Amino acid sequence: MNDSFAGIPGSTGSALWSAQAHMPSVLGNQIEIARGEGAYVWTTEGQRLLDATAGLWHANIGHGRPELAQAAYEQMLRLETYHVFGRFLNDRAVELADRIAAYAPFNDAKVIFGSGGSDAVDSACKLARRHWQLQGKPEKTMVLSRTFAYHGLHAYGTSIAGLQFNRDGFGTDSLVPETERVDHSDLASVIASVDRIGAHRIAAIVAEPIMGTGGVIPPAPGYLEGVQKLCAENDILFIADEVITGFGRAGTMFASERFGIVPDMLLMAKGITSGYAPLGGILVAPRIWQQFYAGLDAPILRHGLTYAGHATAAAVAMANLDVLENDGLVARAAELEAVLDGALDRLRGRERVVDVRIAGFLGGVQLDERIDGDRLSQFALDRGVILRILRGNTVQISPPFVVTDDEVASVVAVIDEAIADQDGIGA
Repeated sequence: MNDSFAGIPGSTGSALWSAQAHMPSVLGNQIEIARGEGAYVWTTEGQRLLDATAGLWHANIGHGRPELAQAAYEQMLRLETYHVFGRFLNDRAVELADRIAAYAPFNDAKVIFGSGGSDAVDSACKLARRHWQLQGKPEKTMVLSRTFAYHGLHAYGTSIAGLQFNRDGFGTDSLVPETERVDHSDLASVIASVDRIGAHRIAAIVAEPIMGTGGVIPPAPGYLEGVQKLCAENDILFIADEVITGFGRAGTMFASERFGIVPDMLLMAKGITSGYAPLGGILVAPRIWQQFYAGLDAPILRHGLTYAGHATAAAVAMANLDVLENDGLVARAAELEAVLDGALDRLRGRERVVDVRIAGFLGGVQLDERIDGDRLSQFALDRGVILRILRGNTVQISPPFVVTDDEVASVVAVIDEAIADQDGIGA
């Protein structure tokens, strides 16, 4: 070993480098999850924890579903996967694409698969630029996104991130240069930004219908509809990032349906398999895909991933959709929104609570700076609940759809107790 690393904590520990972690702080304080069932997970030390964040927003149908394990097992025995490049397809990818297209907020959708949400973001931004090149508008290269937005951490996702800490440190303002942020809630400001940049330069605007990592921020009234209208009037593609909100989290299959928007592309991941296999993709509207299908001189989209349309991941996704449909879990998520909303009443107007936000079965409790978020998370862990602190000192609440009403209430109660504890009036 290089002597310069001698004595560094953890330098001889696990080889796993955790994501989005300040390693010196987490070493020796990590929580190792060994199994899960329903809305709960267990650590290697045997502690049972209510998963109030559904992992990273993905465990919609809960943990440990035997139907999905069986689907993966049977598929791997028959065919683990085969690529979908050129003339080749695999039957599971075809079956899943047709099923997903039927849920699209627009007719006659095509599906491009990838391995997750960050893949979907990269693919969509590249496709948006390629579209305008083919339309004879080569100057349309700019991709706009919103302040506080999170769109994964591939090169394009980093470039359109609205969270500055995810953009810093790479030696340039933007890994992909033709990007800019617009206001996340003020439509007039967005219109002014488009006027300043010039619509003739803008390829697409990307927006989460409900902002997740940025602090669980529902759309301001009229904002999404206004952005869609602005795009339509100025020849700009509208891309809805539904990596978090897709497959029931908004109380509808997609949040686009809830908010009455019809994007040109819709990005999906997470809930498509509920995290049981890595999978993501894009729903693409006809105005974009038709030019790649028409005539022998049609162009090729020079983009594709080895595991796009992975057969086992697709089989798992099909089983996940079966569970969502057969168990009525999208409707249950809509019911749980009301349950969570009612439970959150105990925090509204409470001292040190800045704001309480909810849209679908996603809640965010924004706390003032006097509350230590890390300490609150540890308080909750000690009481058997996993919580996560997002931008703005906001507590994320987004359990699996299989959670009970009482369990939702218990999550909010733990947050209330944690605030009281830091006020010096708790246990």
